[in-house]
Amino acid sequence: MKYLFSFLVGLFLISCQNQAPASSPDLAEVQVNISGMTCEIGCAKLIESKLIKVNGVDFVEVIFQDSIGTIKYDKNRLSQEDLVQVIEGIAGGDLYTVKSIETTEETPSIP
Repeated sequence: MKYLFSFLVGLFLISCQNQAPASSPDLAEVQVNISGMTCEIGCAKLIESKLIKVNGVDFVEVIFQDSIGTIKYDKNRLSQEDLVQVIEGIAGGDLYTVKSIETTEETPSIP
């Protein structure tokens, strides 16, 4: 019984060492010009709350007065087109339109 237990523990330790480390996110930052917003609380906050729930989105800030949203996201998980689809799909796709999307800066990955 001791040998079986030792064998299983050794097998477990060996298998854990062969696992590849999780890749670190490759963050990018974009600014999107969003039309269709009519208020700060209802529209801007709704867009922020929908985007931050998307797997791969790291940061979102939507400024109602400027109709601009700043989004930091993992380029390994999402594309700019994915972000546009999320925004334009909110509330059935009838409210918001992305007029432009612009990469603002590359954010280096943290090793």
